[in-house]
Amino acid sequence: MTSNQQNTAARKFGLPHIILILGLGILLCGEAYFGYRLQALSSEQEQIKEDYSTVNNITFGIFSVDKWRERIAEVINRQVSDFHMTRAQKKALQAQVEHELHSLVNKTVAEINKPQKSLGGKLKKLAFNAMVNADDIQAQVPAFSKTIIDKVSSPASTKRLKNIATSKLTQLENQTYDSTYEADSAVTKSLFSKYHVAGADEFNKNLDTRLAAIRTVTYNYAYAMLGCVVFALALWLLMRNQVHLHTPLFVMSLLFALILLVVGITATIIQVDARIQTFNFTLMGEKVAFDNQVLFFQSKSIFGIVKALISQTKPDAVLVGILILLFIIVLPMLRMIAKGIHIVSPKKIAENRVVRYLAFESGKWDMADVMVVGILMTYIGLNGIIKSQLSNLNIHSGSLNAITENNTSLQPGYIIFAGYVIFALILSRILKRITAHGEV
Repeated sequence: MTSNQQNTAARKFGLPHIILILGLGILLCGEAYFGYRLQALSSEQEQIKEDYSTVNNITFGIFSVDKWRERIAEVINRQVSDFHMTRAQKKALQAQVEHELHSLVNKTVAEINKPQKSLGGKLKKLAFNAMVNADDIQAQVPAFSKTIIDKVSSPASTKRLKNIATSKLTQLENQTYDSTYEADSAVTKSLFSKYHVAGADEFNKNLDTRLAAIRTVTYNYAYAMLGCVVFALALWLLMRNQVHLHTPLFVMSLLFALILLVVGITATIIQVDARIQTFNFTLMGEKVAFDNQVLFFQSKSIFGIVKALISQTKPDAVLVGILILLFIIVLPMLRMIAKGIHIVSPKKIAENRVVRYLAFESGKWDMADVMVVGILMTYIGLNGIIKSQLSNLNIHSGSLNAITENNTSLQPGYIIFAGYVIFALILSRILKRITAHGEV
């Protein structure tokens, strides 16, 4: 049989082709579903994290006068409400009152007994010395002091003092506010309504639970997608001698790669999350704490990075965005299309200069593999810098403690994009091998 006859036999469409395409079609639908769910959950996670960081942003926490006012007011209100004078405090206060009364009597006597020049002054001095005994007054000071303390510490007086202190504190609270109050109130009210929660604690607990569930499911979907691709690669090993099945198998493999690429560029690839986990100190014997204070949060996909760059007003940023779009998104797609055209088309179309260039020679312009390495190096660099900077904020002392947390991480989108790059390299080698042996 001639070489042309062999190629004709290899291209002949039959039952094995149908079975292979149907089987891989089902697997492809599975991969597409997993990718769709991963991308949707990735977007949902990004939105939830943005809402979480908004409510817990340091601007509306440690840097907010209103939050400080609320926490300090709570401590003072509790101190005022729980106020009662102990026996030791009464004794100490009585001694202080006695000292002040003794001093007052001494000063009064000295003022009256000093040399007087006027007739009225002399008469007052004479009358005072004739009718008042300073020693008798000094002797009555302890009794006066005890009466005063008993009156001040009585339930009625204590209640009246608490009411005065509380009203003054409330007045001070109403006068203390900053420019973030209205914005914070509007945002938190909207987000609490969105997630059907009543307060910040319930909001944080609700979102932490949802994020943990989403994180687990998205990684499972990512591994399921890669599992589908590994199965397709395993078929190449099993059917390496089935030349007549290589064309449909390669076309289906390209579709597997296309799904990986689409999901890889649209799902979140990296998340930068730096926060103060807790900041607390002791005030009037009580702990004042600020928890989950988000210092910085950003979460982006490759496509999101491109949009952010192109939307900038700086020409250099726009240029970088366009280059990423061309060499990491558009060119890889064109290369896959060209490979598919080359393997299924007649020789005239398959050997077209543009098709051959895109299928075999444009790899040097494809920067997807460079992007994978760049993202990894960016993550390593950012993670190291953030850890170093956050470590400087950690404080551990008797009355003040600050603990930071770095949640920067690579996301499932990066795993999928890296999987696409590896799979695309393998497919390029497979295409060169089967074309070199005249299988297509």
